[in-house]
Amino acid sequence: MNLNQQLQTHLTHIVRERDPYIASGGHFLVQQYIQQQFLQWGSVEIHTFEVRSKICRNLILNLPCDPKFAKVTLPPILIGAHYDAVPGSPGADDNATGVAVLLELARIFASAPTKYPLRLVAFDMEEYGLLGSASYAAKLKQEQQSLRLMLSLEMLGYRSQEDHSQVYPPPLEKFYPHKGNFIALIGTWRTLGDLIGVSRGMRKVGIPSQWLPVPNRGLIVRQTRRSDHAPFWDLGYPAILVTDTADMRNPYYHEPSDTIATLDLDFLTGVCQGLERGIRNL
Repeated sequence: MNLNQQLQTHLTHIVRERDPYIASGGHFLVQQYIQQQFLQWGSVEIHTFEVRSKICRNLILNLPCDPKFAKVTLPPILIGAHYDAVPGSPGADDNATGVAVLLELARIFASAPTKYPLRLVAFDMEEYGLLGSASYAAKLKQEQQSLRLMLSLEMLGYRSQEDHSQVYPPPLEKFYPHKGNFIALIGTWRTLGDLIGVSRGMRKVGIPSQWLPVPNRGLIVRQTRRSDHAPFWDLGYPAILVTDTADMRNPYYHEPSDTIATLDLDFLTGVCQGLERGIRNL
C-alpha cells in the first residue's frame, strides 16, 4: 500500500465515537489498535494517570536513532497526538488524522531512523483539558528528562481552496492568508529555527505552510494553546503545534459530521511526507 492508502486504513479503524466516558467501547478499540500498530516496531510503554477514579492511558513507543549517531547521547524528539474525541463526534479530523500520521511516522522511522531518538506518544484525555499530555510532561520534568523538541499533531486533514475560508484571532488576519489551504506551525521564539526547518520540509513536498512564533507561552493569543504542546511550553520544553487550525477553518469541528468524507487525503498525505522531511532535517 502507498502512504495515502496506509493513512486511509488507519482512519477506518480510528474514526468512530470514542469519548472515554460515553463511548468507552470505541475508545478502548482505538487504544488497542494504536497499541497493536506500535508493537510492530518495538515494545510499548503505558503511562497511566487517574482522572476522577478513571484510569487513563498514554501509549508510548521509543525508536532508537540512526546507529551512526548512537555514540552521542542526544535527547529524543517527542511526537504526540491525542486519540480521544468529544462526545457525539467520530473525530475524523479531530484527531484521527493526527493519530494516523503518528502511526505512519512510527513505521517510517522504525525502518529508516533519524539522527535523534524518537518518542511517539498517543495521548489520552486531551478533550478534557490536555490531561494526558499534562500528566506526561510533568512526569518528564520530575525525572529531569530533556527533549530536543515536542511536536503536537492536532487536526491535519482539512483543506479549503475557498476565499475567506480561513479565519484568525485578531490581529493575525492582517498578516496571514485568507484561504485555508496550508498547514500551520506554531511555536515559541525558542523554536524559530525548527519552525523554519519543518516549514521547509513541507515546502519540499508541495504543502504550503505558515509558521507563527508566539511570545509568553502563547498566553497573549490563547487560541495557540489549544492542544497537547501547551503543557510542554508551560514546563519549559521546546514544542511546536502542527495543525490545520481546527474551527478557524473546519466547519465540522466537534460535530457528528467530522467524518472521513470531509477530509482531503492528498493534503493529509503531503503533511505526513513534509513532517518526515522536516524531522530528518532537525
